[in-house]
Amino acid sequence: MKNVWSKFIGALQRFESDYMSRVGLSLPLAAIGVVVLSDLIAGRDHFLTPGIIVAPPLAAITVRWRGTVFICLLGAAVQAALAPYDGITHIPDHDVLFGQLVSYALVSLFSVYISWRRETGARAFTAIASVAEAAQHALMRPPEHRVGGVRLAVRYVSAADAAQIGGDLYAVLETPHGVRVLIGDVRGKGLSAVQTAAVVLGSFREAAYDEGGLERVAERVDTSVRRHVTTGDFITALFAQFEKPDTVELLHYGHVAPLRVSRDGTVETLDPAEPWVPLGLADLVTGGPAPWRVPLLPGDVLVLCTDGVIEARSPVDRSFYPLGERAGALVAGSGPDLEAAVERLYADLLRHAGGSLSDDVVLLLLSPVPRPLPVHPQDPPFARP
Repeated sequence: MKNVWSKFIGALQRFESDYMSRVGLSLPLAAIGVVVLSDLIAGRDHFLTPGIIVAPPLAAITVRWRGTVFICLLGAAVQAALAPYDGITHIPDHDVLFGQLVSYALVSLFSVYISWRRETGARAFTAIASVAEAAQHALMRPPEHRVGGVRLAVRYVSAADAAQIGGDLYAVLETPHGVRVLIGDVRGKGLSAVQTAAVVLGSFREAAYDEGGLERVAERVDTSVRRHVTTGDFITALFAQFEKPDTVELLHYGHVAPLRVSRDGTVETLDPAEPWVPLGLADLVTGGPAPWRVPLLPGDVLVLCTDGVIEARSPVDRSFYPLGERAGALVAGSGPDLEAAVERLYADLLRHAGGSLSDDVVLLLLSPVPRPLPVHPQDPPFARP
């Protein structure tokens, strides 16, 4: 029941921020005005003021509780003012009107309570959302639009209500060994998944600076997971390293295969020949995955994501989101503006899923920065402006 109420309050808050702030008192005031005008036009033989009873519920969903009290009192005053016009001089003698006023009073009290409860819940929801946002920034540490020689854009969305963090994770770091990237997905939900994500990210941030090989970084992270995660969670992960020019090194631990989108829109799935088990399960097998290098030229975009993207279903035909088919047209030719590309891709994902997602989502776009052309020693220096 608490979860249902949280969802209800969250929906009301979103509605309030998008619509009610522009409407305010105008809707209940308009309702009162329409009823008053109708009563005056209908004449003394028609008593239409009981229709004002719609004003308090409208106020309960459009204004704060103090505004709701104002609308309730205004509605009562208008009914009392119009009573002589409609030939009513002694209210207790009119049973119907007396019953109407009692009903109006009860509806008004309930409307004020609903408005107060909505306002209180909205404040609590805002506080929870702000704490979740702070936790996300502390855990994920969103990178700049350029890290070392790599441009990037990311979209992180949690499917959890009243929260902005979940079991998906990513990190992009500039290290002495080049720009290193991690994207992963924790099996499980809730607080345990967030705790596991914190272990993975903390270990990666340490190992990425210390270890010389990408496979050694992954081994350090896997060791930390098996040492500190006791809930049985495992993590699908993909490691990447931008060290040599025009190439990217990839290391796959059971994660969604990345895509390479060429400048002309050609899409290639970079799936390893030998997929490996997720982090946390490496002790069940011997050996380890082998990193492989693929060309990534300036203008090409490496598209990384979690399974919340490729497993998003259409509410119409229940089909999965065809990332490989859509990414080319939505990402190619983005140039330095990867932010616009990731927004187009995410918007298309939402349209396919009917406007809502059932799982956490990370969309991470990476592209190498073009190297400056070498300057010939005999070329004259550029004139300063």
